[in-house]
Amino acid sequence: MRPRLLALVVVGGAAGTLARSVLESTFPAQPGAWPWTTFVINVTGALLLGALLGYLAAAGPDEGLRRDLRLGIGTGVMGGYTTYSTFIVEVDTLLRNGHVGTGALYAVVAVLLGLAAAAAGLTLGARAGRRS
Repeated sequence: MRPRLLALVVVGGAAGTLARSVLESTFPAQPGAWPWTTFVINVTGALLLGALLGYLAAAGPDEGLRRDLRLGIGTGVMGGYTTYSTFIVEVDTLLRNGHVGTGALYAVVAVLLGLAAAAAGLTLGARAGRRS
């Protein structure tokens, strides 16, 4: 492992985690309600990660600046920004507290919309990458 590449992941992860923390502190989930902040974070993170990876893959081989961007922004920032562990805790909390409909719907919609956002991001990113 190269220390410089590891540093890109660590610094990016810290930045993504900070952004998520600020959003979750500013817009906390309300008990029994749809956890909108985590939902938006995960869907936008999937879209942005898909766009980045689609762009980088279409733009050329995974080396040099493209590798740095993939590791620093993709693995680091987006890895710290998105939070599927919080998502699972929120689903579990909703279910355990009797909000079965909301918890089940949240689980299904968040996963499906996250997959759709990632696919859309990959498509858009690949188109942009082929143009560059």
